[in-house]
Amino acid sequence: MTTKATDPAIVKLPNVRLSFPHLFEAYAMEGSEPKFSANLLLDIEHHGKLIDQIEALIERLALDEFKKKVPLKHRCLHDGNEKLDTEGYGDGVFFISASRKTRPPVVDRDLSPLTAEDGKIYAGCYVNATIRLWVQNNKWGKGVNAELRAIQFVKDGESLGGAVPVNVENEFDALPAEGASEETPRRGNRKAQDAMDEF
Repeated sequence: MTTKATDPAIVKLPNVRLSFPHLFEAYAMEGSEPKFSANLLLDIEHHGKLIDQIEALIERLALDEFKKKVPLKHRCLHDGNEKLDTEGYGDGVFFISASRKTRPPVVDRDLSPLTAEDGKIYAGCYVNATIRLWVQNNKWGKGVNAELRAIQFVKDGESLGGAVPVNVENEFDALPAEGASEETPRRGNRKAQDAMDEF
């Protein structure tokens, strides 16, 4: 569960599904300051032991801070049934809400940096993530929240409320340069070419 870092509050979440990602541009909910954030979906079948470990860590951090068991108004770990009307949530799913004020590192499988323009990061793809749990104890209430530390793309997944990046070579045929003689396109979708031939 923990990473190479020595901080016991740092947790690695392997092969989790990304939801509501705001990783390249800060996003502000009404009445709050802009933050970089995401929800990280954990499947009980594959992450059951990890979910139990995170739950235990939340309880331990809270007990260390408050010296007794107290109701926590804020918790970063949620039951997926809290969002039954949201695609990807529900029975068999837990999710962690994590955020930070500064932009987190987002990298590809080979650790090369990713940007929004690369189109690899979207709601529904699978990632490795690291978070750090921290205790909140202020005028807004008591709780254990998650700081989003870093994201690594793992693989594509079915899009959640958005479009999966499109490979244009599967959508269109290559056209000759404007003004050049018409030639057979180099590659592309045969059906698209047949449709164009009808005009």
